[in-house]
Amino acid sequence: MEILFLLIPLSVVLVLFILGGLWWAIHSGQFDSLDAEGERILHED
Repeated sequence: MEILFLLIPLSVVLVLFILGGLWWAIHSGQFDSLDAEGERILHED
């Protein structure tokens, strides 16, 4: 039972970390053009 006092806060912190990373990825333009990033490696610069 005492382990729950450790696991519940750790899981909440992990969820907040994941949501923060997803928020950052969306607002920094990671998902703007999914097709262009897949084709970028095929084109020579």
